Amino acid sequence: MAFLKSDTPFDVVKHLVVIGALGAALLFAFFFVYLPISTNHGETIMVPKVTGMQMADLEDYLDERNLRYFVDDSTYEPGVRPGTVLMQDPAPGEFVKEDRKIYVSVVSKNPPQIKMPKLTDGSVKNAQMILKSYGLSVGKITLVPDLRQNEVLKQMMDGKELAPGAAVTKGTQIDLEVGDGLGNQEFPVPNVVGMPADEALTLLAGQGLQPGEKFYQPATTDQPAGTVVKQRPAATGNATIRMGQLVDLWIAGSEPTSLTPVN
Repeated sequence: MAFLKSDTPFDVVKHLVVIGALGAALLFAFFFVYLPISTNHGETIMVPKVTGMQMADLEDYLDERNLRYFVDDSTYEPGVRPGTVLMQDPAPGEFVKEDRKIYVSVVSKNPPQIKMPKLTDGSVKNAQMILKSYGLSVGKITLVPDLRQNEVLKQMMDGKELAPGAAVTKGTQIDLEVGDGLGNQEFPVPNVVGMPADEALTLLAGQGLQPGEKFYQPATTDQPAGTVVKQRPAATGNATIRMGQLVDLWIAGSEPTSLTPVN
């Protein structure tokens, strides 16, 4: 064949040009014809929104769109139907290739068991924050007579006291008994008239009452110094008082003076 002869330098150059052109054509065909056909290059699918859907409907829904799914996590959500898709990856609107897996997180059927945290001796506000962090809910808050205002005295479930560390189901309602700071039970006003002042103060403290103002007046033969001669409120008739309230005292004698240290 005359074309393949290389009798002159021009023939050599001509052959090199032909070989280069054939190589370029082969490369073009491989990258821009063969690969796109074999890998569906450029053919992508927009990821649909599947959050909120039920697992029972998910497979057919994604199969129609040439996509698959894989459950990589499950969690319990009170009030949400089991099997509901909570999260997905990739997010809706992203573009992926055919047959891509969509990773989903779904709502589990049974709530997990957790250990009951300690709420007592802390404030009711702190208890509410702890319950929320543990996935528990605040039930009934009952104020009970106690000087520890807003402090949690008992943690309850279904009317029974619940110890810290006990197993409870996530989402359970926990009832709280909380101190009212004063006490809501009334009782008769104690009579401390005629008692030495120190004994009267001890009696009042023992009944959850607070000493109020102290007034001093001259002592007499019938009312020796240091004796309580009057109180307010008075212990007369059917007078009642509540825990935490103040009781003013009138005491015979002079008001004690603080001693100044002598250097």
